[in-house]
Amino acid sequence: MVRALDKVFRPETKEEFSKLQTKAKVTMLEGDILDAQYLRRACQGISVVIHTASVMDFSRVLPRQTILDVNLKGTQNLLEAGIHASVPAFIYCSTVDVAGPNSYKKTILNGREEEHHESTWSNPYPYSKKMAEKAVLAANGSILKNGGTLHTCALRPMYIYGERGQFLSRIIIMALKNKGVLNVTGKFSIVNPVYVGNVAWAHILAARGLRDPKKSQNIQGQFYYISDDTPHQSYDDLNCTLSKEWGLRLDSSWSLPLPLLYWLAFLLETVSFLLRPFYNYRPPFNCHLVTLSNSKFTFSYKKAQRDLGYEPLVSWEEAKQKTSEWIGTLVEQHRETLDTKSQ
Repeated sequence: MVRALDKVFRPETKEEFSKLQTKAKVTMLEGDILDAQYLRRACQGISVVIHTASVMDFSRVLPRQTILDVNLKGTQNLLEAGIHASVPAFIYCSTVDVAGPNSYKKTILNGREEEHHESTWSNPYPYSKKMAEKAVLAANGSILKNGGTLHTCALRPMYIYGERGQFLSRIIIMALKNKGVLNVTGKFSIVNPVYVGNVAWAHILAARGLRDPKKSQNIQGQFYYISDDTPHQSYDDLNCTLSKEWGLRLDSSWSLPLPLLYWLAFLLETVSFLLRPFYNYRPPFNCHLVTLSNSKFTFSYKKAQRDLGYEPLVSWEEAKQKTSEWIGTLVEQHRETLDTKSQ
């Protein structure tokens, strides 16, 4: 039995779940991660929690407290609910952002867990995810209500791409509205993105590993970087590679050098801070976003390979094909919208 919990499921998601051909029965539950009593009921009778819910907001549109509540308090609620329901295994979907990057000037290539990289940003998303991960790992070894022991671990995926990716979807739709020209936002970066199917597979292996007496001892209380064999490249090159089949191309016009771009972000943040008592000005980008989008920041999955038995299920070629086909549906929807407007 699998229980999928979300605040609200989209109609198309409900339809997909109803068509799943699986041996395990899938039950969909709609509830709020801040509702502690609801979480307790949802956790009754299950053997593992895989916690992937979070709020992402790099542009600071949402109130800081909202992000902290969902990402940190929500995680604490779910941990407590699991302990109360005597759920023995808890896997937390963290993010590479808890490790940084802290400066676009610092290069980290094929980083490893034992190097203990940690984000120093106070921005609500990396801060809340970092603190939530710490809470999950600190809970390892907690005594469950039935007298058993809780075992936890955390996975830190790289930037996740693939079908229905929110960031990628937004980038493609913006490009389609701009005559097929992709915005240049991360051309200075070198990253190793990870395909969504491989991230899901890593979570399944972590769940199996925590419940395997032979493997569990090495996994308990640990975190793991999750990447795959997607080539190291810039964010802009990734977007272009995945969408070029549909005629999309990168903006070739001149753009600011990275140091100037960073200082402009700093200036805009300062203006926003000074205007705050009178006007709520939201800069189009900030220092954290510029750093995140333009750093040389890659990590190895060797520890996950060793402890979890993780090997990417989906190759780069297959991931590229699947993602490109999905982008094709966005292109088709855009054309249909234009045709409807022209009639």
